[in-house]
Amino acid sequence: MISVTEAWFALVGTLVMVLAVIAGGASAMTEDTDREVWTPDTPELAADAADGSPAAILNGESYDRLGAALDAAEPGDEIELAGHFEERVTVDTPNVTLRAADGANFRPRLDGGGEGTVLTINATGVTVEGLWVGDSGTQRSEEHAGMLVRGDDATIQNNRIADVTFGIWVSSATDVIIADNEISGDADRSRNQRGNGIHLFEADGATVEHNDVRTVRDGIYYQWSSDVVATDNNLWDLRYGVHYMYSDDNVLSGNLAFGNDVGFALMISQNLTITDNLVVDNRQGASQHGILVKDIDDSEISGNEIVGNGNGLYVYNAHDNVIEDNLVMENHVGIHFTAGSSGERVVNNTFMHNDRSAHATQTAHLSDWNATDRGNYWSDARTIDLDGDGASEVRHRPAGTLEDLLRAHPGAEAFSESPAFDAVRLAESSFPILEGSGVVDHHPLTEPPHDHWRQYYEDHD
Repeated sequence: MISVTEAWFALVGTLVMVLAVIAGGASAMTEDTDREVWTPDTPELAADAADGSPAAILNGESYDRLGAALDAAEPGDEIELAGHFEERVTVDTPNVTLRAADGANFRPRLDGGGEGTVLTINATGVTVEGLWVGDSGTQRSEEHAGMLVRGDDATIQNNRIADVTFGIWVSSATDVIIADNEISGDADRSRNQRGNGIHLFEADGATVEHNDVRTVRDGIYYQWSSDVVATDNNLWDLRYGVHYMYSDDNVLSGNLAFGNDVGFALMISQNLTITDNLVVDNRQGASQHGILVKDIDDSEISGNEIVGNGNGLYVYNAHDNVIEDNLVMENHVGIHFTAGSSGERVVNNTFMHNDRSAHATQTAHLSDWNATDRGNYWSDARTIDLDGDGASEVRHRPAGTLEDLLRAHPGAEAFSESPAFDAVRLAESSFPILEGSGVVDHHPLTEPPHDHWRQYYEDHD
């Protein structure tokens, strides 16, 4: 029977050998992080704005200016639009509907002429449907937007909002519905000069669904907004696809974020439910996170597919969250754990073919994630299942001594499958003598919970 002292000296000796290998041959190696990642088809945004003479039809009377029709409108009236309106307007009458006239081949165009906010809604219960709204002012500090919604119970649906600084800004209005809109900013401006696609400020109870958002700063931005449900939105070519700040009790489900710097930036919030989203190829900037979990507590991140990002999950000072049933695949780092994060329940995830399965900073405590008798699947784990229950009797250290060495000396990757490295892995799995920082999975799974991971290697054209 090997003693603890003998095991410790064996581990130290093996580490010395590993370091010698690194010094001897790895310095000339460079890390190749280039990869081809499956990405979804980019939705084509419609270019269908009308150019004809403007006509706003209210109760059978035609107006050549929308502002005049709005002045004449009573609560509950419907105004049908056709043609090209070059004006900025405000809706102060409750329950008014603005929509495209029946049979129109092109969307009625509301053109702000490059100044200010194009359409402002102050009244409650207003509906805007089927319009092209664009060419707002360019001042982020003055919140120039395609639409500014200040009235409760508004419905903004099936509109094309283009060439704007902010797309739709909801300001201190509740129960707003934003659905089936296409929003794009100015691709010639840098991301930091753009506004957000959908900006929710004190927008409790909003519904945000089936929108396509691109070439703005952040796709959907939350600021002091709660009980918002966002589903089935497509978000690409952005800084952050979704960005939460000080916004609790929200649901984000079934959304697609790709080709951004960060897919979802979850910050300084609690009780979030982040489920069944596709987060892929978010590495178009300095951060390169699939899902950033920063100062987030008591939240659920489950059922997501996080593929081909820099860091799949970046967990920073986050506490008591559930990270479960996610496919985390082909990222540079599957999950990065730092800044004192604690109390996370990380189970039944598939960590498949990441360059590094996990990384925990040396200032972090040892992270023991198994809240049940089953852990996660790690494609680089050495597992032994003696009783056939699908969970290994041998623990796995996805972030430990070797991972710290590889991060400090990337060139050593060429030797990561050598006998010396295997000896250290075996020692860490078999003899937990000195538990430093890192991650340990006591019951790694022998098969991935996600059967469909191979689809990302197929032709998706």
